[in-house]
Amino acid sequence: MSKATLTIDLQAIADNWRALDRMTEAETGAVVKADSYGLGAARVATALAEAGARQFFVALAEEGVALRQALGEGPVINVFSGHMAGDAEAISGAALTPMINSTEQLLRQFETLPGHGFGIQLDSGMNRLGMEPAEWAALRDIALSQGPSLIMSHLACSDAPDHEMNDAQLRSFREMTEGVDAPRSLSATGGILLGSDYHFDVTRPGIGLYGGRPFTDAQPVVTLDVPVIQTRSITPGETVGYGNTWTAESTVKLATVAAGYADGLARAMGNAVGHACFQHDGIPLPIVGRVSMDLITVDVSALSEVPATLQLLGSTQGVDDLADWAGTIGYEMLTSLGARYAKQYAS
Repeated sequence: MSKATLTIDLQAIADNWRALDRMTEAETGAVVKADSYGLGAARVATALAEAGARQFFVALAEEGVALRQALGEGPVINVFSGHMAGDAEAISGAALTPMINSTEQLLRQFETLPGHGFGIQLDSGMNRLGMEPAEWAALRDIALSQGPSLIMSHLACSDAPDHEMNDAQLRSFREMTEGVDAPRSLSATGGILLGSDYHFDVTRPGIGLYGGRPFTDAQPVVTLDVPVIQTRSITPGETVGYGNTWTAESTVKLATVAAGYADGLARAMGNAVGHACFQHDGIPLPIVGRVSMDLITVDVSALSEVPATLQLLGSTQGVDDLADWAGTIGYEMLTSLGARYAKQYAS
């Protein structure tokens, strides 16, 4: 095997969706933007649809078109970016539901696709997407007269349950949607875990489906096995990798494996505080020296025999562990996993 292999457990994704669905009385959708966080939207969304998901959320109309081809007619595909200039044909042809974010988008929707379904995104305090309260107040009556399918907003700090922003956004969303008959949605994964006050009518989990925080009870979804190219022994005082950043203090057996930052494995994991590790049969094997573009050097002195592959992601070491070592978040690690991997699916 010359390529690293990324294995995606579709059953685990479906089970995570079911577990999050059981936490609420709301309808549970699924966020499959960015190609299902890099794991393959066609395969992932099909598995989620089979598990019972009927609403999906993507970032862009182009993603929605590809998803419609995979799912066929029936499921609702909501587009977070709303109705961008030039999107009318895609929205109409793929039966997408744009989440309208502004006066400009609402006018574009009415002018180019009269009678076509849409939702509304409100800004409850994150200041990223959505209509602000004053803008919504001016447009509310005309927008509601057309029967939006969903009114949503997005929480900025739901991964920090005690953060005051959560209550502030909840109050704002309730104030902006008071008296509205349309279904409402405020919660992604973190919001689901905040409790029933945040659930409303539709939830839209994303990272929790794929095994990431803050859903700590999630089943692991991805396994990454990386082939060993070469092994060698080095003696005390020898250095490893670019910049001589690691020096052997004793005789060490090293394996060089076929992956690097071009595959989404952050350069910051090299010589990381907390000891970024590969594993084999549960034995941690520290990364030594810098992560380079295509190669990583691993201390395999703890193994009597070096196997053909070493595992970086698996049941006991997930994307959040990699993120901690790299000083980032699991979302970034997951969506950065490179196109050079051989992907395979388990179900």
